[in-house]
Amino acid sequence: MTRPVAIVTGGGRGIGATIAARLAEDGHDVAVLDLSEDACQESCAAVKAHGARALAIAADVSDEVAVERAVRQVSETLAPPFVLVNNAGILRDRTVTKMSLEDWNAVINVNLKSVFLTSRTCFPYMMKGGGGRIVNLSSTAALGTFGEANYSAAKAGVIGLTKTLALEGGRHAITANVVAPGFVVTEMTRAVADRNGLEFEGLVEQMKRETCVGRVGRPEDVAQAVSFFADRRSSYTTGQLLFVAGAPRG
Repeated sequence: MTRPVAIVTGGGRGIGATIAARLAEDGHDVAVLDLSEDACQESCAAVKAHGARALAIAADVSDEVAVERAVRQVSETLAPPFVLVNNAGILRDRTVTKMSLEDWNAVINVNLKSVFLTSRTCFPYMMKGGGGRIVNLSSTAALGTFGEANYSAAKAGVIGLTKTLALEGGRHAITANVVAPGFVVTEMTRAVADRNGLEFEGLVEQMKRETCVGRVGRPEDVAQAVSFFADRRSSYTTGQLLFVAGAPRG
């Protein structure tokens, strides 16, 4: 059998890079999408270290033409995608009264619109190939987070969109599921702390106290959940929301 192909958006660093490496370890060839090819190089090297093929693609996943071009390139260079992981995301934190329409649109476009565009584009490839796995990254912020109306709305939208993809994809052997991380130590969470004038280690200690397991999340925790949903053997699990947050949520 040939190795199934996975697409990981926002795969150049952090959680996305860890997911890409895990999927390669699981036996997938991986296309890493990010804003520049240079941003994908380290992630691609980790994929290749697992004996898998890697493809770096520069793409703005909130742009319809760029998405269609990227998925076509994946199909022609590696093979049609069996797995799509929508991980790309940005933050533009402001309280509602201070949030500009530009901040709102930017976050909605990258965190939600992109999931629609990539899923719509990959669906026909998966249907023709006999099935597929779509795994979308949401967040505990979908339940509401102070100062993140745009991000919370986008991540809640991802959940509803994914459940609809599951309903529409089921008869084509396409599953769609959501992984919703809690606090995970990444460059992004460090940047959030810096922007808000918070000492990062203090923030980590605070987040620990909000879990049952006594620690904060690691990118590997998220990759573990994605790995399950992406597996060919997970064909009876679809439309599900899994919080990876160290405590019950929802």
